[in-house]
Parts: sequence; C-alpha cells; structure tokens
Amino acid sequence: MAEFDSLALHQLVQAESDQQRQQERDRALLDQVLEIYGQKCVAEQLKKAGKREWSRESLNRWVNGKGAPKILTVAEETLLRGLLPSPPAHHPHYRFRFIDLFAGIGGIRSGFEAIGGQCVFTSEWNKNAVRTYKANWYNDSVTHTFNQDIREVTLSGNPAISETDAYAHICQQIPEHDVLLAGFPCQPFSLAGVSKKNAMGRAHGFECEAQGTLFFDVARIIKARRPAIFVLENVKNLKSHDKGKTFSVIMNTLDELGYDVADAGINGKDDPKIIDGKHFLPQHRERIVLVGFRRDLHLSEGFTLRDIDRFYPSQRPTFGQLLEPTVDSKYVLSHKLWDYLYRYAKKHAAKGNGFGFGLVDPTCENSIARTLSARYHKDGSEILVDRGWDKALGEADFNHAENQARRPRRLTPHECARLMGFEKPGDKPFRIPVSDTQAYRQFGNSVVVPVFAAVAKLLEPRIAMAVKLRNKK
Repeated sequence: MAEFDSLALHQLVQAESDQQRQQERDRALLDQVLEIYGQKCVAEQLKKAGKREWSRESLNRWVNGKGAPKILTVAEETLLRGLLPSPPAHHPHYRFRFIDLFAGIGGIRSGFEAIGGQCVFTSEWNKNAVRTYKANWYNDSVTHTFNQDIREVTLSGNPAISETDAYAHICQQIPEHDVLLAGFPCQPFSLAGVSKKNAMGRAHGFECEAQGTLFFDVARIIKARRPAIFVLENVKNLKSHDKGKTFSVIMNTLDELGYDVADAGINGKDDPKIIDGKHFLPQHRERIVLVGFRRDLHLSEGFTLRDIDRFYPSQRPTFGQLLEPTVDSKYVLSHKLWDYLYRYAKKHAAKGNGFGFGLVDPTCENSIARTLSARYHKDGSEILVDRGWDKALGEADFNHAENQARRPRRLTPHECARLMGFEKPGDKPFRIPVSDTQAYRQFGNSVVVPVFAAVAKLLEPRIAMAVKLRNKK
C-alpha cells in the first residue's frame, strides 16, 4: 500500500511539473504573438479556435499575472503558431550570413534570404514597422538579434566613448557577416569644423565628416565588421541632396573604408545605380543602389548593375492584375475629398502646373502608377484606381449621380503590398498586423521587393566567392 501511495505521489508531482512546463511554453508562445498583434486581436482569434470564453480583459489578466494561468488547447496553440512566420524553406542550410539595417518591413531582406542567406542581426527603430517585420520574417532568437536604435550599438551618440571602445562594442553586439544591407535615411552632413581641422593639420576622415548622421552608424559597422559586400539603398535625390555634398561624403567614406562601389564613376541619365521599379512591377519608383566590395578581396571586377536587366520578368504583371476583385466601400473617396482633389487639379492645370491626382486605369495593360509615398494614407492622391469616371463630362456633370457612383478609390493595404512586391495575387498574403494608416506609411517607405531580389541574384556568385575566401582563413 505504501508503495502504491509513493507511486501515486510521484505521478502527481510529475503531472504538476508537466503542467507547469506546458504553461511556461504557452506563455512564451503568447508573448511572441503579443509582440506583434494587439491583445484585442489575439483574444478575438482565440475565441474562434478555443472552447473557453476569451476576452481582451481575461487575456490581459493572464498576461499581467492577475488571473490563473491557462493551458492552451491544441486548436488554440495551432492558431497562435499560425500567426507567426515559418522558417525559410532552406533553413537550416544557410550559405551566407547578412545583417539588415534600417530594415523597415524587410523589403531588402527578402531577396537575400531567397538565395540562401541567414539574417543574423536586424535593426529598425519604428515600433509599428517592427511589428510587421516580426509578423513576416523568421526570427530565431538563438542566431538572430533584433535591435531598435542602432546608435546604442555604434555608441555614436556618446562623444565620451573613444573610437576604439566604440568599435569593440560593435563587434560584441553584431555578429560576423558576409553581406551588409542598409536602407539608411537621407540626411545632410554638417561640415563645420572640418576646415579648421585641416588648417591644424589634423586628420578627420569620415569620423568627423559623417558624424551625427545615420550613415555614420553604417560606416562604423562596416569599419568594425568588414563585410565582404554591402548593399545600400536610398532615394534617387541622394545624389543631388545638399548640392551634392551628401553623396560626395558618402562615396569618399566608402572609398576611405577600402571598398569599391560598382559603377561609381557613372552619372547622368544612364546611371545604372538608379534602378526604376517599373521594370518589375507597374509602379514608377526610382531608387539609388550602392553595391560595394571589399577591395582586398578582389570581388568587384566585371560587376555592373547594368546586368540587372537579365532578371527583368518576361511579362510584368499589369496594374489591374494586382487589384482585389471586391473591396470595402471605405476605400472609395468621399464626395468631399474627391471634389477637393478634382478642383485642386483643375486649378493647377489652368496655371500650367503638373499638380494633381494620379488616376490609374486598371483596364489598360500599360498603366504605370506613380510612386507610392508614405503620405498615401492622407488622401491617396498619387495612386487612385479609376472606377469608370467619365473624364469627358463637363463641370456641370461633376455631381451627376452616375459619375459620383464611380468615384475613384484608394488601393487597399494588400494591393499596396502587391504593388511593392511583398505578395502576389493568389499566394500567401503578407501579414499586416497594423492599422491601414501605419500600413500605408510602411509600404510607402519601403522598396520594390523584386528589384532587390534581382540585385541579390546578380550578387549571388560574388557572395559565393566571398564565402569561399572566408572559409579558407
């Protein structure tokens, strides 16, 4: 009898231990999901899958330790795991390592992951962009670090820190990598003090010229970690920004760091560093792409971004193919907003100005939209979907019932995702865990995904050479 009691006690303790471990696993999974999705959204999803009465309040009590911890049902656990991104198809057989700086929602990352890259470090400061990024890109906390303020890594905001200590700190925080990706913001450089240092015979270099800008943080990381290759992205106007001073400092800095930038000496209209997204998707979107190779590795010979045309799609999708068959009426412009945009455009047209909305005909195979911007959430004016508005009608017919019923509409967030190349019609949708306003800002600030997928493919043999050289060490 005593033996039976001992066995029963052992089983009871084991059951309690198993239950505690399950609760800890469930809590860890829930915390991951709540990093991305709001409590209201998660509670609503759990209600659909579980037998319990979930609510935002009950979930909040559990998260804050005020309610009894629960064990998730199989259906609830499956649902929560489905809200998280899956590992990439090639995981864990990675071929090279890369880092993703000023990552946004992962537009540049996508193409490099597709050719066998493992992202080992990500930095993005915008909390809403971080939510979208984490909802869509696999994050293995064992091999991947997520940072929000890159200046905490480079220590660029602390003038008391010596350069030696700053570089040592970067090497502690950022793992070794083969490729550095960065879509850094465009900022003017303050050259005050440089001429004084020159007069005093003191060296300054990029540590002086680029100080106070976020490009400076990129440069510090490049100097500390010495990746074989980097890919930097910015707006086309970077070249003319601050009368060319900004671009000059950037190019001088990259040269000073010991890197050869592809097509560095080419300028003008045919500059291959300026790539237009319209070759891949029906949107006119020009961006400057700086691809750099570590000079001592001799990887740059024969490389040019002109060869990106090898990866143009044989048939670009039409604007109409990217649209959803039916959309919520909230995306149709209100009478008041359409009236304002219509009259604003007419007023400027009469003055010979080019201001106005961009009405795109989805039935025309050659339609190309204007550049989607971060302000799209305000009125959608740069890309409006034509719903049959009769342009031939005169002013008196503006308020005609039939014409008003055909008022243009904005793109939906998922249509923006397609126009930027984050998803394709009929494929698995890109996860958007934020409001429409935030989604429009994120897509408007992002890159055309297939452009950088093409850059990645163009670089693939060079990356393979870099990895081979690294492995020989």
